[in-house]
Amino acid sequence: MALRKMYLNINGAERLVVCDPEVDTLSDVIRRIGLTGTKVGCNTGQCGACNVILDGKLVRSCVKKMKNIKEYSTITTVEGIGQPNALHALQQAFIFCGAVQCGFCIPGFIVSSKALLDQNINPTRQEVRDWFTKNRNGCRCTGYKQIVDAVILAAAVLRGEKTMDDITYQPPEDGRVYGTSNPRPAAYSKVTGLCDYGDDIGLKMPKGTLHLAVVLSKVSHGNIKGIDFSEAETMPGVVKVITAKDMPGYNRIFFPATHSNSITNGMERPIICDQKVFRYGDIVAVVAADNEVNARLAAQKVKVDIEELPKYLNYLEAVVPGAMPLHDHQNQYLTVSAIKGEETREVLSQSKHVVEGSFHSIPQPHLTIEPDCGQAYIDEDGCVTVHSKSLMIHYAQGMGAPSLGLAPDKFRVIENPTGASFGYTMSPAMTILLGACTMALGGTPVTLTLSYSEHMLFSGKRLASYSNARLGCDEEGKITAMEFHVGADAGAYTELGEPGQKSVNWGGFGYNIPNIRGISRVANSNNSHGTAYRGSGSVQAYTWSEAIVDMLAKKAGFDSFDFRYMNLAKPGETGINQQPYRQYVFKDLMDAIKPYYDTAKKRCETESTDTKKRGVGITNCGFMVSVGNEDACQIDLELNSENGITCYNAWQDQGQGGDIGTINITHEAFKDTLKLDYTKIKLVMSDTKLVPPTGPSGANRQHFMVGNATKDAADQLLKAMQKPDGTYRTYEEMKAEGIETRYRGTYVTKIHTTDFDWDTGIGEMWPEYNYCSLMAEVEVDTTTGKTTVLSMVLVYDIGTIGNQAVVDGQAYGALMHGVGMALSEQYIDDGNYDSLVKSGFTYANGMPDDITLISLPSERKNSAYGGVGCCELFQSTPHVTVLNAINDAVGVRIYEGPAAPEKVKAGLEAKKEGKEIKPHYYVGPDFYESLEEIYTKVAQKKETITAN
Repeated sequence: MALRKMYLNINGAERLVVCDPEVDTLSDVIRRIGLTGTKVGCNTGQCGACNVILDGKLVRSCVKKMKNIKEYSTITTVEGIGQPNALHALQQAFIFCGAVQCGFCIPGFIVSSKALLDQNINPTRQEVRDWFTKNRNGCRCTGYKQIVDAVILAAAVLRGEKTMDDITYQPPEDGRVYGTSNPRPAAYSKVTGLCDYGDDIGLKMPKGTLHLAVVLSKVSHGNIKGIDFSEAETMPGVVKVITAKDMPGYNRIFFPATHSNSITNGMERPIICDQKVFRYGDIVAVVAADNEVNARLAAQKVKVDIEELPKYLNYLEAVVPGAMPLHDHQNQYLTVSAIKGEETREVLSQSKHVVEGSFHSIPQPHLTIEPDCGQAYIDEDGCVTVHSKSLMIHYAQGMGAPSLGLAPDKFRVIENPTGASFGYTMSPAMTILLGACTMALGGTPVTLTLSYSEHMLFSGKRLASYSNARLGCDEEGKITAMEFHVGADAGAYTELGEPGQKSVNWGGFGYNIPNIRGISRVANSNNSHGTAYRGSGSVQAYTWSEAIVDMLAKKAGFDSFDFRYMNLAKPGETGINQQPYRQYVFKDLMDAIKPYYDTAKKRCETESTDTKKRGVGITNCGFMVSVGNEDACQIDLELNSENGITCYNAWQDQGQGGDIGTINITHEAFKDTLKLDYTKIKLVMSDTKLVPPTGPSGANRQHFMVGNATKDAADQLLKAMQKPDGTYRTYEEMKAEGIETRYRGTYVTKIHTTDFDWDTGIGEMWPEYNYCSLMAEVEVDTTTGKTTVLSMVLVYDIGTIGNQAVVDGQAYGALMHGVGMALSEQYIDDGNYDSLVKSGFTYANGMPDDITLISLPSERKNSAYGGVGCCELFQSTPHVTVLNAINDAVGVRIYEGPAAPEKVKAGLEAKKEGKEIKPHYYVGPDFYESLEEIYTKVAQKKETITAN
């Protein structure tokens, strides 16, 4: 190793650095001297998180080798653009516009924006988008709209047309912040690059911390015959090669199946594989060394002897008779049904119009910019302590402790500042692995950051599904009956695989469908395990249900909008589960979107050409709030010495706004009584040692659950503070009188309706719902098959909004995930889909700038402050909305996403020949055979069905 000493001018100051010019990149050197505002995500120049300005030019520092950098070069990082007490206009605008969600990519965007404005101080919105696309600035949270807004506003300030005050939040005169766009407190550290995420913390761990590198299986299914790490353990810096034999406890991730119909206990996943590997990328060993380079070099020397077994890379292969069971149960482990009204075979045979189709929803990758990472050590109380990207720290604690053979109070979980996860960190796997490794090393601190390729293999994906559906209507267009058969691919492990059954909750949501027969099955395969992802379960269901509604509308001769409108459920009419809807807002939502739809349809007629065809797609959807009956949430509120309020909760925030959500809800609880200044609210969040169990940040639950628990705690605190004359004691008075200043609020959902029966799909599941109607306008190039989304309109009802900028950001981001799922994103578990680009990541020009969001809040009696969550609702149907629009434009139905140009082009060519490309798993005449199990259950459950 030949090291080089060189001077660089970094952020206006001359800095001496020492580097290995052949090995080190510019990002390595910048981060090593403590400027960790330069983030490293993909490490291949595909995300822009590492952007710096080098001698006046924007560069991606993670791929810029030091050997190619001249001494005394001038470098600007995000730390050189502004400071917390003297923000640059760009940083202030990003905060003001709500452009900071998880924030991991934001320093790179701010640096990139600075480089743009240095050369063009008056860019158009399209020029901003072009710049970000050309320079591969990727964001997975925002959908880019608020980021572009921020750049345009900052440019106006720099031109002198606006002031900094114009782009700084001003509280309303009445002081109420609930429902405004007051900024997230975490945004300030994120726009200045001072927020330390997982890998940043890893760089700053104490001396003696060991760096971990994983050894992954390159086989999808096989028996482990042996592991040879003799060469690896003699490599420089290596302390230990950790294998299954070093695991504490019983080397299984304790993630019990919660579904009553499941034939498995859900605890078949090893922490480190011992006897078998079940998917490409399973962890078979972990190397611990003095630094990351040495750990990774040694990991390459670990040799694993695996006897390959048959591999099943989709649900269809895994359930074929004679397929080898992956675990100690048959591969198909869960079956649920939906039964409503009369037998559908008879009803459909008498219906005027009937359509049928087969559909496939992809195993969508989450494509976060930050790869998975974390740290572990033994804390001052002797607890095994893990910092990770967990969306449910108390659940991870409850699962991790028995997995590691620990008492629950000896396993502490802390959520790191996190570069998003969109659901995959509902899995406790990384948290438990880190805890196991520090225990295997006798308590030595450890840090682990996966490469992006490893991250893609390690993290789960949205469950893929295969669906067959039939839908019929009468001559007037009224839907008569629906049938469906869904096969969901849970991948290698049953952990969080149960969303595959949710077609029995979401199929046909919002419509009056009097007769239904459906069945949904879930099976293991050798794919990456299915895990939580925004819209978990609903995305798969709407893939077939909103497509089949569109197909029936066209066959019956109705406009897609009009057909949906005439079939909306009216008060008293029930959904798929035979229960009334909690709110009947569908008509209002569609009324609001109708003018946009009509205008877009006319525009498509006038602006379509022979080679550029335009179309409009429409969908309706809803999503659940909470994880069901007896969902529990606890938070603490404490009056503090400044007569402000300290909030203690586990609203795990990975970009969705848990910090500002907590502040706004808490302020709402005290604004009328204490006249509380919202800036006096302090936050203690997401550490199992310091806060009570608030529950997972998923299922749109936290705003609703924390709101109700906060009201309970606030009522208790206010009662204790109140004097006989109606005024309120100060903190000092409370202490002087010996009155408790901290109170725990609790909320538990109670659903006072029929218990849910998974054999029939009858009963109520959740205490609240949210709803939306969505429209997309697209243009299809008939010469290439390329689809461009031109505009989108989202009309939604999530009750009262807690923070408008946060809700807007969740909507824009969710729409981007949906557009990506429709047009470009895909994942196959073979090691080839290991980067953002290969997996079809959506950059700025992949999203329309024309997006309209409209809120129509209705009353939520179960919510303390009127609001419920939103982000999973917004991601439920944008993919199928776009696919419906493609069909409207060119008459080609894409049954299997994504609608890549070659797929659309093939559909156009088949259409010319009078054919239609259909999925290979289309069952045709055999459809009814797949439903026989339902008809058997009908006979067995007549009394239950009649009673409902």
